[in-house]
Amino acid sequence: MTLTEFRARTVEAFGELRADHLVRSHHLAACGGRTAHEAIDGGQSVKQVWLALCDEFDVPERLR
Repeated sequence: MTLTEFRARTVEAFGELRADHLVRSHHLAACGGRTAHEAIDGGQSVKQVWLALCDEFDVPERLR
C-alpha cells in the first residue's frame, strides 16, 4: 500500500477532516502507542498502520 492509497482510504473511511486528525493525534496500541503519522515516519508498514486504524475504529470490511 502506498501513502497515496493510505490517504485515500482514510478519507473514504473517516471523512477529510477526521482522517487528518486521526492520523496525527490518535495513538494506536498496535503501533506501540504511536500515532499513524509517527508509525509510518518511523518505518512501520503503511498497510500495517492502516489495518491498525481499521481495527481500532471498526472500519467495515468493504473499506479495508
